[in-house]
Amino acid sequence: MLLAPGVVFIVLGFCVPALMLLFAPPGVTAGDVIARLGRMLQDPYDLAIIWRTVGLGLLVTVLSVAFGFPIALLLARSTSRWAGLLLALAIFPLLLSNVVRTYGWLVLLGKNGVIGQIATALGLPAPQLLYTETAIVLGLLQLFLPLAIISCYSAVAQVDGGLEDAARGLGASRTRALWTVTLPLSLPGVVVAATLVFAGSTTAYTTPYLLGGSNQRMLATQLFNYSSVSIDWAGASAVAIIMTALVFLVSAASAALAGRKGSVA
Repeated sequence: MLLAPGVVFIVLGFCVPALMLLFAPPGVTAGDVIARLGRMLQDPYDLAIIWRTVGLGLLVTVLSVAFGFPIALLLARSTSRWAGLLLALAIFPLLLSNVVRTYGWLVLLGKNGVIGQIATALGLPAPQLLYTETAIVLGLLQLFLPLAIISCYSAVAQVDGGLEDAARGLGASRTRALWTVTLPLSLPGVVVAATLVFAGSTTAYTTPYLLGGSNQRMLATQLFNYSSVSIDWAGASAVAIIMTALVFLVSAASAALAGRKGSVA
């Protein structure tokens, strides 16, 4: 009974409108959406956009966790009085607008940007980094790395450091203690970080649009094109269904992985 008001609010305020937009957008039937989805999954152009989105999302996820977990570990195990300030600085970018952070990369990666000027001063040709997949990865990595750090930090901070000392006292090296004690116990936080980063990077719009341009389209930019440029509601709904399915698949896989590790532990 206590959950009933919240459940009703979520169903009527989120689930029903979301399903209507996915399967019954303005002037389009559910059959049209399903037919468009089937054609999209057979079109090489649309498949390339899907695979680019998934591939870049996985790459950003791996890099975010690979960089974020060591930083979180150092912050959680630090005894310095500046540890709190360092943690605040690590997650401070979350307080800034995504547009502001993305425009910073335009200044760095543009042909006449900082990197291009340095290359020119050294007598080297200015690299074309803007409007490439590399630019998208860099922008998304900066966008979601703080999220990975704070998710991993919350898990690592709950692992008793004495367990690592006990492992080393039994003959394990520092690296072995990390891989056999700290990382398995911190795995739920790592899984949460990976899930959040993948979901965010595969559905991000601003960063891929500004750094990737029209040549490096992703699902979010394609969704915007269908809904605001060509006014193709069937195509927009089909893209939204694919994005939703990707997020749910990754969330289910992450939950299964976390549950399996938890049952083993």
